[in-house]
Amino acid sequence: MGEWSAPGTPDRIAVRGIRAHAHHGVYDFERERGQMFRVDAVLELDTSAAAAGDDLDRTVNYADLAQQLHRVLTGDPVNLLETLAQQLADVCLANELVDAVEITVHKPEAELGVPFDDVTVSIRRQRR
Repeated sequence: MGEWSAPGTPDRIAVRGIRAHAHHGVYDFERERGQMFRVDAVLELDTSAAAAGDDLDRTVNYADLAQQLHRVLTGDPVNLLETLAQQLADVCLANELVDAVEITVHKPEAELGVPFDDVTVSIRRQRR
């Protein structure tokens, strides 16, 4: 293998479309009956050490990450998608290898009173 340096743009690991029936929302009917939510997480990190050593311990195990995000998604209900997105970002940034994360929360079954495809809230958080 050759000697490589990390590129100017960060490496990314993405887990998209984690789905769960959950009870987030402001309205009582949302809390009572729940609805489907989806989450996309795009992590920014340097994967060169993991690649050089073919070592899972030097990167993010995306199977473990998906399980952690699913637990938050199905956990205690919150009113706002913004709050849920922040909780999900916090999980990702708890891994010291992750420099930044973009979280998108989808709420495709929201009741808007008009036809629509999806409602999303996306946030990007990075280490200070």
